[in-house]
Amino acid sequence: MKQQLNFEEIDEFNKTLINSIDFTKRSINAFYDTVDLADFIEKDADVIFNFLKKRIRLIPFGDYLKRYIFIKTGMRGVYNDIDIKVYQRIIIDSFHENSTPKSFNETTSKISALSKNWLSQASANRSTVFLLGFGLNMNQDDVSEFLTKVLRERDFNYKNPIEVIYWYCFREGYKYPKVLELMERHVESQCFEDLDLLKGGTIGAREIAYEISDDNDLLRYLAKLKSDNHTGMYSVTAYKWFSDLYLKCKCIIAEFYTADEQEKRSSRVWSSDNITESDVEKVICCGMPFNQSGNLEKFSASRLAECFINKRLSRKRIAELQTKAVLVDRFDLITLNFFLFSQDEKYISDRKNRFIAFVDRTDEILAECMMGELYLTNPYECFITMCILSDCPLATYSDVLEISYNK
Repeated sequence: MKQQLNFEEIDEFNKTLINSIDFTKRSINAFYDTVDLADFIEKDADVIFNFLKKRIRLIPFGDYLKRYIFIKTGMRGVYNDIDIKVYQRIIIDSFHENSTPKSFNETTSKISALSKNWLSQASANRSTVFLLGFGLNMNQDDVSEFLTKVLRERDFNYKNPIEVIYWYCFREGYKYPKVLELMERHVESQCFEDLDLLKGGTIGAREIAYEISDDNDLLRYLAKLKSDNHTGMYSVTAYKWFSDLYLKCKCIIAEFYTADEQEKRSSRVWSSDNITESDVEKVICCGMPFNQSGNLEKFSASRLAECFINKRLSRKRIAELQTKAVLVDRFDLITLNFFLFSQDEKYISDRKNRFIAFVDRTDEILAECMMGELYLTNPYECFITMCILSDCPLATYSDVLEISYNK
């Protein structure tokens, strides 16, 4: 008889995940309630699918924004029960008090319309977060949390001059006019390329930036970023991690194929060099149906589309990542690391330690890329973590996705 996983043994781990945000507490409680169900052992795919459909949802950007304003202004009651016009008025007044424009770009929209949109939209971009940061007088930690926990993107990019200026002003409590002053001074300054800074890791650049003590220090740092062939937008660290994880995944798939050849009494031996983007797609996305053209069916046909949109490693996505046509995101790294742990034989009969090791390793990778740790409030990350706790993680992952197309 299989033993149910006892989470009392990892209570300390649980405590480190829970913070003061209700969204997070509710998600973590729902997560542990679900994986502790007796049915989770025998019917993991069905249990996970039902959990994703009924007990967790993507939290809209507007809800996070309301929650932030609710806490910061000391409101009472339930944040989502308060009329949106109250939040609009707070945003409008705060933008005025903090000398913040309604947009970084020219727009004919009124601040009343923009604020209503921010409070009701499902998602937002980095520019919106930075603008709200100045408008609502956020500090660097507030903005960082919105970037990593709400947008699920990387933290401040310390190799991007504009974001460094933003970060510095948030840290020092400067208003937006100071941003304009520093940007003008930066544009006028001379280029001083520092190859060690440009080629260094993400955390290394952050540590150098942390040593900035005043405006002149900031401008000297920014001068090192000036280069005709360096944009500072692509994360060297994230790409290195992607390349490393992807190569390891290809090696495992090559072993699969070699084992298949041996069963057919063939002497062919596969290597990672023989594994294509299509091979990786077929293995990792094996629960998803393919159409007659051999392409993955549109994810919009899945009942989990809203939760998992843009989260799958298709061959097109992999090719774009390898050529740096798109940026590596946290979900690319999480999925690849999940596959590696799903195939690690030392955890075949040890779900608890696989779970702990996977979370620790994933958090380590994400931290190096300044992307923030695993966040169970996000449906896809919660799904991946639940699969890790099943007896056969990759099979469970595939089964849930297959169910999502069939039900």
